[in-house]
Amino acid sequence: MFARLRSDIQTILDRDPAARSTWEVLTCYPGLHALLLHRLAHGLWQKGFKWLGRFVSHVSRWLTGIEIHPGAEIGERVFFDHAMGVVVGETAEIGDGCTIYQGVTLGGTSLYKGTKRHPTLGRDVVVSAGAKVLGGFLVGDGAKIGSNAVVIKPVPAGATAVGIPARIIPSKTGESADVTSQEKKFSAYGITLDDDPLSQAMRGLIDSAASQEHQIALLWRAVETLAASRSEADCVPDEAARTEHFEAGRLNDLVGK
Repeated sequence: MFARLRSDIQTILDRDPAARSTWEVLTCYPGLHALLLHRLAHGLWQKGFKWLGRFVSHVSRWLTGIEIHPGAEIGERVFFDHAMGVVVGETAEIGDGCTIYQGVTLGGTSLYKGTKRHPTLGRDVVVSAGAKVLGGFLVGDGAKIGSNAVVIKPVPAGATAVGIPARIIPSKTGESADVTSQEKKFSAYGITLDDDPLSQAMRGLIDSAASQEHQIALLWRAVETLAASRSEADCVPDEAARTEHFEAGRLNDLVGK
């Protein structure tokens, strides 16, 4: 028990630069208190003391602002950061090393008792502030859920989900979506370098349009040169056709390059 508590405290010290000491974490972090009370409630729930488990979880919610159903399963080194308003449903499963921020809901969309209604988070998943993960599906290892995203379908391992409803950005080389080096780093709030698929699509269209205008300008210059060599003045295009006016750099700045 104490070894697990030490692991929980070290996890918070590693992931939160505002944490200055073990004593501060032990006394001032409601996410840690919610985890400790959940382990008590979950133990009672598994032993058949359903009402008592629910009562402990109710007291935990009142004390910490974090609502975790006693039936939920939570792994090692899980960090509820700030976490006011977090709701974790009965059949939810949270894997080792996950980080969950304030306002997150791991909710269910089915009303049938005894079924898997809530999501399963794999290892090292980051669920950012305000995100809603709704349904009995899997969020793969190392995935990231963007702030305020509404996820209603499975997320592959290492991918990032953003938007309403969430769109999936595939992982790069099997790692998390923001990996730029061999060293795997923790991303606070799940922030990534390329976190908006619509912006990526817009940048691709802008670059393609700029490339096409450049090619057209080169073709018109070639036609002009050929026409001049044959003294065919009527074939010479207007100045606008030989000059590029597409402002790709400015448009890329607008969409967040």
